[in-house]
Amino acid sequence: MSNDVFPLVSVNHVHVAFGSQSILTDINLTVNSSEIVTLIGPNGAGKSTLVRTVLGLVQAVTGTVKLKSGIRIGYMPQKLLVESFMPLSVYRFLSLTKGTNNTKIQTIAKDLGIKHLLQSPMQAISGGELQRVLLARALLCDPDLLVLDEPAQGVDVMGQEELYQLIVHIRDTRHCGILMVSHDLHLVMAGTDSVICLNKHVCCSGLPEAVAQHPEFVKLFGLHEPAGLAVYTHRHNHRHDIGGDVCT
Repeated sequence: MSNDVFPLVSVNHVHVAFGSQSILTDINLTVNSSEIVTLIGPNGAGKSTLVRTVLGLVQAVTGTVKLKSGIRIGYMPQKLLVESFMPLSVYRFLSLTKGTNNTKIQTIAKDLGIKHLLQSPMQAISGGELQRVLLARALLCDPDLLVLDEPAQGVDVMGQEELYQLIVHIRDTRHCGILMVSHDLHLVMAGTDSVICLNKHVCCSGLPEAVAQHPEFVKLFGLHEPAGLAVYTHRHNHRHDIGGDVCT
């Protein structure tokens, strides 16, 4: 992938409703290559609905979602239920991905530290291991855009730190854009470029440090300092303006 920064997805004035119930109102969102954008908000805020709208699984009532022509999207769901009676190894699960091959599976499994799990039953791996397997599956299509819905779901605190460091490493080495849903801004704030706080509409957006102090964010989550969880530093070769947009 090129190191040049360019738009991958643009959401413009999107409104989503299920019947008479409004779910999202006037949403604007842009994700560029080599950029991590994090969606945060309370339960029921519409984060997963927005993700599904970007993926084309939910149709907006009004507004537009524009994707780069020919874009490849890798999607990591919030969780996966595998029936206990299903004889499915990690390798077999990954091999079900369209267009993959043994070499690609072995390489990505090594990069994500799960090569030793390839012959393990899916039901026997831990929560943290499962998230890495799901991330591996999302990477098998060599995505331009990686969409991660609560990637740290079911992972302990130390595992969360390692997982978010891994996500930053993926951005830095693959130069893909990443749209991520998280329940805790302070956990990811050192590794994200831009934050959008949702509560059925955009409450606030911009750099994570600014969003953490914004009155709308404080109203939803309270004012508190990071509890030592942001253990890595956000560095890459472009600048942002005060709103968090990439300067060209």
